[in-house]
Amino acid sequence: MSFLGYIILAIAKVLGLIINIYTMIVIIAALISWVNPDPYNPIVKILYGLTQPAFRLVRRCMPRALQSIRIDISPIIVLIILVILETFLVNSLLQVAAGMMR
Repeated sequence: MSFLGYIILAIAKVLGLIINIYTMIVIIAALISWVNPDPYNPIVKILYGLTQPAFRLVRRCMPRALQSIRIDISPIIVLIILVILETFLVNSLLQVAAGMMR
């Protein structure tokens, strides 16, 4: 049973790493959006390509009252969702793995 515990532990760590990397990407994209970057810059294209689908999904789910304000809060909501995912999903997998390795 220990082998399966190690597999789940590895999955949890990889998932945590992916969530942390995407969190950094969202933060960098939000900071870059403040300075009006060149849309033809390859780095800006990559950042927008990675973050805009998540931002659009959040914007579609937001109530009209939040959409009418002048500040785009979709990156903040995406960050909150990422923290919740990491807290519940990754920590749950880590606990399951620890229980299997006993």
